[in-house]
Amino acid sequence: MTTVAPLALDLPDSDATEALGRRLAGLTRPGDVILLDGPIGAGKSCLARAFIRARLGRAEEVPSPSFTLVQVYEADGVEIWHADLYRLSHPDEVWELGLDDAFRTAICLVEWPNRLGRHVPDTALWLKLQAAGEGRRALISGGRAGLLTALTDG
Repeated sequence: MTTVAPLALDLPDSDATEALGRRLAGLTRPGDVILLDGPIGAGKSCLARAFIRARLGRAEEVPSPSFTLVQVYEADGVEIWHADLYRLSHPDEVWELGLDDAFRTAICLVEWPNRLGRHVPDTALWLKLQAAGEGRRALISGGRAGLLTALTDG
């Protein structure tokens, strides 16, 4: 089994963050889980919005799921779950949201993935956003076989 080295991408502005979200949207399939990690203001929601709009193929209102915890969208017969787990107090609460089924059947974008604890899917793609000068840096690792390679080929 070949291990793909983590990918580091410089994102100088929000346009670059949105472009990464759109690129990921074109590469994912049901069962893919993207864990969006980073501090408040790192660009997690910006990337998720661009991803969702690209999958939907239209300029959709994409509110933050900070209070609802989960927003679900349908695109060409595939559900996209956008979850914000910041307000969870225990990892087992993710099951009350239905994420166990979504991890298998939908495309899931999960903000604050540390709240998952031991429930992180083995094939999850980790995307850590961090400040880098005036912009951001994305550190990307994991994912199902071929996903990270496909991202680097683009």
